[in-house]
Amino acid sequence: MRLLVLLLISPVFLAAQKPNIIYIMSDDHDKDAISAYTKTLSQTPNIDRLAKEGMLFKKAFVGNSICAPVRATILTGQHSHMNGQIDNSVRFDSSKITLPKLLHQAGYQTAIVGKWHLKSLPTGFDYWKILPGQGLYFQPRFIDMKNDTATYKGYATDVITDEALSWLDSRKKAEPFFLMLHHKAPHRYFFPPLKYLEQFHNKSFPEPSTLYLDTIGRGSAWKVQTMSILPDMKLSSDLKVDPAYLMDIPHLKPDSAEIAYYYSIMNRIPEEERKQIKEIYKERGELLQHLKPSGKELLKYKYQWYMQDFLACVASVDENIGRLLNYLDKNDLTKNTLVVYTSDQGFYMGENGWFDKRFMYDKSMQIPLLMRWPGKIKAGSVNKTLVQNIDFAPTLLDVAGVKIPEWMQGLSLKPLLLQTKTTLPRKEIYYRFYEYDGDHTVLPHLGIRRNDYKLIYFYTADEWDLYNLKKDPNEINNVYHRKEYQKIAADMKKQLQAVKKKYDDIEPAGNL
Repeated sequence: MRLLVLLLISPVFLAAQKPNIIYIMSDDHDKDAISAYTKTLSQTPNIDRLAKEGMLFKKAFVGNSICAPVRATILTGQHSHMNGQIDNSVRFDSSKITLPKLLHQAGYQTAIVGKWHLKSLPTGFDYWKILPGQGLYFQPRFIDMKNDTATYKGYATDVITDEALSWLDSRKKAEPFFLMLHHKAPHRYFFPPLKYLEQFHNKSFPEPSTLYLDTIGRGSAWKVQTMSILPDMKLSSDLKVDPAYLMDIPHLKPDSAEIAYYYSIMNRIPEEERKQIKEIYKERGELLQHLKPSGKELLKYKYQWYMQDFLACVASVDENIGRLLNYLDKNDLTKNTLVVYTSDQGFYMGENGWFDKRFMYDKSMQIPLLMRWPGKIKAGSVNKTLVQNIDFAPTLLDVAGVKIPEWMQGLSLKPLLLQTKTTLPRKEIYYRFYEYDGDHTVLPHLGIRRNDYKLIYFYTADEWDLYNLKKDPNEINNVYHRKEYQKIAADMKKQLQAVKKKYDDIEPAGNL
């Protein structure tokens, strides 16, 4: 009997079990802020390790580039119109059958730690500890399974990792596990910890070629959006400039709400650390007070400060990914664990002069996606197939040996991971964005993206965008009205209607 028990808990037996799965998702972490994708901004050696030891996806996208809808899609494997989470204001129906519930039924221990942002409380998890709403960077609050809320000392990215590692220590060691580790960072308002602020606050970053692009000749969506760095990114709340430096400068003076937010976030930081942080940000206030910049000169400064804070937040995420990977190594979990790293959406880092996401343009809808599964995924492999976040739930179920429900709309990526196939039986991906009255006033729209072209319909304005992605990867030149593209536009409209029908999207959309 004792021999049998020893065999059951031996590494050989455990290795034969179903693979463990860790799904890590940061918030607004654009792929170009990962050095495995782009080396010009900063270095992310720990996230890069997943690419070196696993697979990096070059063409991964979401179907609705905003926080809550993405999270619902991960849980259900469905587009927003099917799972009901069309925007951030909707409450997720927690009675739905979801990925963690299916894995739990298959014998997995399930847990989620970090950002949830779905209004209802998590279901289908053996353990959960989540941030209320968007969460806080410093001294974050967490809701536990008793529905009690408590404040934790420290920086959110560190604390979330601490809690995840604590659960890994306490879990039942003989059972496979599924852990969702969701970071708040680098979400707006991009507040890094002191040690990375010290490293990044004097760095200078290359400007994107479209930083100073204007809206002349653009459609309605470009003209009504409020996600431009120059007018819409706030000096005090976003960029942590003490309002005292701005009160006597009319065109820079913050409003009362921005001032209140500045003090609320600053006052959460422990006093000694707060003094050091304010001393660093003092440089920005003194510069503004002295130069009183406006126009392109002000945009130039705002962009650099934005990048400093954003990438410093990313550095903290990368450090904590390293902590997790080291934990797996030290506890003999690396070999039998699939690790997924991604973001809930892409994010503008100055392109078009913008920040935020929401648009169907690649910068917004494209995400980083890296997967490591030693012995299964070939190290250093790169995949260029069009994949989408509706595919994540089917993939993780397939990896776990669980039947994929027919109502899931995505496809399993397991054949791509194992390289038994190089393509998927899908030629395009579908996108639909609904929210307008919330932040950033992006017009509702829908469309399809292929490898060669992208068609977007802003249906409340009855305006179309068509982009030749081969010739215009930055999506600057809308060719919809050009004579030579009329056949392509007509064909893609038919394709869009067919895809809309395929995914059972019966909601009206303008004149489509």
